[in-house]
Amino acid sequence: MNSFAQPLPSNAPLINRDRLWQSLMDLAQLGATAKGGVCRLALTDLDRQARDLFVQWCTAAGCRVSVDAIGNIFARRAGLNPDLPPVMTGSHIDTQPTGGKFDGCYGVMAGLEVIRTLNDLGVETQAPIEVVVWTNEEGSRFPPCMMGSGVFAGKFDLQETLDKQDEQGLSVGAELQRIGYAGPRAVLGHPVGAYFEAHIEQGPVLEDQAITLGVVMGCLGQKWFDLTFTGVEAHAGPTPMRLRKDALVGAAQVVSAVNRIAHEQQPHACGTVGCLTLHPGSRNVIPGQVQMTIDLRHLHADKLQAMVDEVREVIEATAKQHGLSYELTPTADFPPLDFHPSCVNAVRDAASVLGLSHMDIVSGAGHDAIFVAELGPAGMIFVPCEGGISHNEIENAAPDDLAAGCAVLLRAMVNAAQQGGEAA
Repeated sequence: MNSFAQPLPSNAPLINRDRLWQSLMDLAQLGATAKGGVCRLALTDLDRQARDLFVQWCTAAGCRVSVDAIGNIFARRAGLNPDLPPVMTGSHIDTQPTGGKFDGCYGVMAGLEVIRTLNDLGVETQAPIEVVVWTNEEGSRFPPCMMGSGVFAGKFDLQETLDKQDEQGLSVGAELQRIGYAGPRAVLGHPVGAYFEAHIEQGPVLEDQAITLGVVMGCLGQKWFDLTFTGVEAHAGPTPMRLRKDALVGAAQVVSAVNRIAHEQQPHACGTVGCLTLHPGSRNVIPGQVQMTIDLRHLHADKLQAMVDEVREVIEATAKQHGLSYELTPTADFPPLDFHPSCVNAVRDAASVLGLSHMDIVSGAGHDAIFVAELGPAGMIFVPCEGGISHNEIENAAPDDLAAGCAVLLRAMVNAAQQGGEAA
């Protein structure tokens, strides 16, 4: 290798497209499903196998690998100045029960490809380069989601997180011990020079616009609630309409209001009722109780709060109109996030240098980058996914698009690492 830090040698993409694709396909064999997806839940034996494979690959690439107490895996490629904060990238390798090959896994394998490419080119950087696998991003087995990055950023208490249990009563801590990934490294995050996360869009915008790269400006704020309406179950025949206390009728009005309010707060507003159960669930009994979830999102905190306030007003009015009582319980609250201008510009500049079509975009989903942004400048890179479909076994992305996103990641990271660990 050269004894001094240097820029990349040309404007060519540089990364090995086929090697990146093969890494993704090899990883996808661990938990492969019949429909072409992946079921690899956090802290299962399959997750252990995937972690072992990642460690094996990173060790072969000359990285120093360490694991912290919540199971996050850090693979560091040394920089010329080890005292500088690392330029980081990564994502997660746990999946949904019916997940795909690319959600999370692309961000990790793209980071590995960055390191492999730097090795191929013999390029050294001033700041270290670090690829991380965050534990339990999906939250499908253990709540909450984004667990590993949340502990790393000090958002979640370590012991409380280790005590979380799945539906079988198995704890995070016990499962980390069982699979051998309860690491000795201190759990609170080290300084972060810059953090870039590459990800499939998980939405249809880039494909619809025929754009290769999304320059992610920020993430929507999220407020989640559980709502219970309680009325009176009664016989569907003898009970006159005007005397009913139908909890489902009240719930239906709220569902309609959530949808209407989200449409009225465009752009960048989303409103969803994803779960709804009713009791007693008989065709000739008026529903006496309904339990439902409400998910509200917006890019701007004031508009998100306005959505919440209006939904509350509808709930109160509906309960009064139909003689219902209600209980509204907050279950999640993530403020909107603007990614750091230096990282956003680094992604945009890299796409421009490579001649790739790109557009500004916002993320409607949660990502580990949200928590890491608490510790240093952060940004994200989106590439299209087929039909905008994710969290699904048929999730798909084109090799050329994945390679393009990785090429942008490489340039953004090297630029930051040559600036002394900070995005310029």
